Amino acid sequence: MNQPTQRKPLEQSTISIILPVYNEVAVLRTLCRQVADSLATTGCQIEVIFINDGSTDGSAELLNQQLAYEDSRIRVLHLSRNYGHQEALHAGLSHATGDAIIVMDSDMQDAPGCLVDFVAQWQQGFDVVYAIREKRKEGLIKRSLFLAFYRLLRLVATTEIPRDAGNFGLIGRCVLDNILSMGEYDRYYAGLRSWVGFRQTGVVVERLARHDLQPRVSFLGLCSLAKTALFSFSSAPLGLFYAIAAISLLVFSSFT
Repeated sequence: MNQPTQRKPLEQSTISIILPVYNEVAVLRTLCRQVADSLATTGCQIEVIFINDGSTDGSAELLNQQLAYEDSRIRVLHLSRNYGHQEALHAGLSHATGDAIIVMDSDMQDAPGCLVDFVAQWQQGFDVVYAIREKRKEGLIKRSLFLAFYRLLRLVATTEIPRDAGNFGLIGRCVLDNILSMGEYDRYYAGLRSWVGFRQTGVVVERLARHDLQPRVSFLGLCSLAKTALFSFSSAPLGLFYAIAAISLLVFSSFT
């Protein structure tokens, strides 16, 4: 295991919080307050980076004209259209200036109260602190699909990717620099975070309910992300294609 990294005092550290946004106007003000209140106990400086991923519900106006105007710690990036969660996340990571970076959703499913636990583990020398999500509030079918996906990925992945660990978590500056240096186009952030290595640990957190009943990522979008994860971090799909090609060749040869 890598040796712990010596940290400078929290009072001299900056934490960047990356928050992709797609039509979350109803909770943005509450989210800002809870994030700031949670990290205030650490004594660190913070920058909150919202990435507006083509919202159409007034999120852009609230972020620009009120939240960022009222608090200089808030920065807003606007994408020209809805590119998707992973692309919005990458845009935010590219603009983060902190010594450590926290990634979380803007729909209130990622509990802001857990941020202090992430920072505490980072101060102890861990470079990656990921949330192990339990007590999910989705319906039975969706929870079952998530369960099956994470276990299948863990079974076939050539990189050890923690089970039930999504984007929510903290990475150190060294980890961010490594992730940004990779030329990945089709990204699965949780996999890249595991792949780069460094000292990693998990914190068990309760997955909260969404503030409304409208998921922002469609079923097809989740399937596409699962495909990216399986093809990027496992040789199993390629092996399957080789097997199909070999069987096809044998069948063709038997008729010639």
